[in-house]
Amino acid sequence: MDSPRHLPRRTFLQQSGDGLGSLALASLLGNSAAQAAPHRQGSVLNPLSPKPAPHRAKANAVIQIFCPGGLSHLDSWDHKPELAKRQGTPFDTEGKVQFFASKPGNCQQSYWPFRQHGQSGLWMSDLFPQLAQRIDDIAFIHSMQSKSALHGPAMFMANSGFTLPGFPSMGAWVTYGLGTESENLPAFVVLPDPRGLPPGGVLNWGAGFLPAVHQGTAINTDHPQNPIPDLFPDATLITTPSAGHPANRTLLQTLNRTHADARAANTELEARIAAYELAAKLQLSAPEVTDINGESEQTKKLYALDHSEIGPFGRQCLLARRFVERGVRFVQIFCGAENTAARKIRPNWDSHEDLVRDHGYWGAILDTGAAALLTDLRARGLLDSTLVICTTEFGRQPAAQGKGRDHNASAFTAWMAGGGIRGGCAYGSTDPLGARAAEKPTYCYDLHATALHLLGIDHEQLGFYHNGIKRRLTDVHGHVLHPILA
Repeated sequence: MDSPRHLPRRTFLQQSGDGLGSLALASLLGNSAAQAAPHRQGSVLNPLSPKPAPHRAKANAVIQIFCPGGLSHLDSWDHKPELAKRQGTPFDTEGKVQFFASKPGNCQQSYWPFRQHGQSGLWMSDLFPQLAQRIDDIAFIHSMQSKSALHGPAMFMANSGFTLPGFPSMGAWVTYGLGTESENLPAFVVLPDPRGLPPGGVLNWGAGFLPAVHQGTAINTDHPQNPIPDLFPDATLITTPSAGHPANRTLLQTLNRTHADARAANTELEARIAAYELAAKLQLSAPEVTDINGESEQTKKLYALDHSEIGPFGRQCLLARRFVERGVRFVQIFCGAENTAARKIRPNWDSHEDLVRDHGYWGAILDTGAAALLTDLRARGLLDSTLVICTTEFGRQPAAQGKGRDHNASAFTAWMAGGGIRGGCAYGSTDPLGARAAEKPTYCYDLHATALHLLGIDHEQLGFYHNGIKRRLTDVHGHVLHPILA
């Protein structure tokens, strides 16, 4: 047997039990944390330590619901009586218009009737009966646009402000600017749809050129006891008590500190030690936060957890609330997966062939989970400090594409609720048919600027020099949408 003094590194990691898992997670949390602005927390410099907001903040955390595929604003949030009047008439009488993947068919009114709701009297379609009960908490942005009608580039733009991959996501920027209140959980948590990753995959929550410690950590909601890949070692590797054992952790911390004290100027080393220590903490905290057995039966029923189709997204929304309760700064939920026509029902909102089938399926899922989330946050006193955003990458066309609708980058709707938002209002509008943004055209830059403002950050001041250019989440654009602020 090797003596402790000459124990090979590979053997040490294997006998430490969870060493490989900690290393894998540390890599996930970031291998290049030296560029971060670390703050001393206890005995190490932690790049994710909480930082004071530069300005007065209305929100402490963000929960973003993203609906990949292109949710139709015309069948959900954007009431268009003129489109109903022109039902069945040619959209393009001259035959000169070309949509993304088709020539326009006849005008197609909403497949669901619209009604006014709440004290605000705002319109919402019958696709979302439960969300309609929360309409006075919601501010709609009806004039959203994208610069691409392709899913991948439009997803990247909605998340990072750029149609090309490689730029930091909004969650990464937020944690770079503010850090996190939680010492035991990642600052930026992502809850992908159980059906798979969205178009563009993990790049949607990447850190780009920011220190990798700020990228999102994906949580597997299907396996509450093993929510992060490689967090725990393979059972065949466990031959001695794990590195998470108190005695072994104390020894590792002592060795790390002795090594670091001789290299006091090496902030990268401090950041790596912080990542390893978080990995050890996660072995306890991650299974705890994803274990919902302690939730009341009333709460489980609110999120419809027992429903085979609606329940998985309900679980994502419930977990988002639990993460925010424990100090996580940014949680991103995906309601939909990668685009494919191979299944009977599309695994996201991209309803080219049959909008009633696909939106009818996904509408019930989003309606139940999002309404439950708003209701639950309100009941627990968390909605006033938590900004909830619901968006998609683009909208859909007012003319029929068979029984579906084609992509529309010129118009869609996003909504915001909670932390500093004036509920029961609408901003901007589309033209009478819902084909293009007309009044107060808005891009993701404005939505991002508004979210940062509510978190106490000036979007023009939050930047990072990369290749000699000061980069921002909002690039050289963006205006705070003051009319929707409380």
